[in-house]
Amino acid sequence: MNPNELEQAEMQIREAQLKADRNQLNSSQQDIMLQEREKGMVSEQLDVTEILENIHNLLQGNVLQKDERTGELTWFSPEDEDMIILSEHGINYIMGAVQWYLNKNTLLSNYDDEQINAKMEDLGNTINDDIFMEYDKMFLYPSLNSCKTELRKRIKAKVDVRKFALELMGKEANEKEIEDVILKEMEERIIKEMEVIKEQKMKNKLKRFESLIRFIQDTIHSAYQRAWKGQERTTLRQHIHISENKGGGFMPSPQASYNPFNMFKR
Repeated sequence: MNPNELEQAEMQIREAQLKADRNQLNSSQQDIMLQEREKGMVSEQLDVTEILENIHNLLQGNVLQKDERTGELTWFSPEDEDMIILSEHGINYIMGAVQWYLNKNTLLSNYDDEQINAKMEDLGNTINDDIFMEYDKMFLYPSLNSCKTELRKRIKAKVDVRKFALELMGKEANEKEIEDVILKEMEERIIKEMEVIKEQKMKNKLKRFESLIRFIQDTIHSAYQRAWKGQERTTLRQHIHISENKGGGFMPSPQASYNPFNMFKR
């Protein structure tokens, strides 16, 4: 072999080595990217932060509306106090109960139908008993301002009815005079009226007790359904297996079309 052929062979060997190094580097990078994708996928699937935030907003009575400035849906505090069922104590209790169950430990468990039904029955009875025994702390009592606003609405309704009746009879209807008459009639009953309003508002909150329990049960039941017969773990394994096949997790076979050492086999 003359010097030119030897030099050419050495260059080809170096190029082949560089190509092999690049392939190995690309393969390592692909493996790292695959691992990151798998980690991100698992974290996203098991992340219940958004669900917990939505539950907390709903328990606070917040309303999901479009923000005029950003154009995005945003949680806003309710303008109507009656939308808030629970006190801060009650909200904290419910959120604590939900977090005990709505987490990755539950999602990655393995339960059959009988176990899920038994757990849901125990959960419903426990929450129902706790709220019933401490309803005076769990529910938000109507504020004085809320009761005053309601009383004004009722007075205004009475004024409108009497004004309409006078107008039908062809008589002059002075709204201020009618209001003064009604207030005079109610003068000795205002405190009683306020108590009645407060009691009615509280009854309305208690009427929503059953639906509140149902919402909580359904949310937790959905988490248990994801753990039915370990299907959440199975789903994750399937996703990872598919990602490995699609993500280039297997090393490509080396090309056999050229081998620089073949030139020495002449």
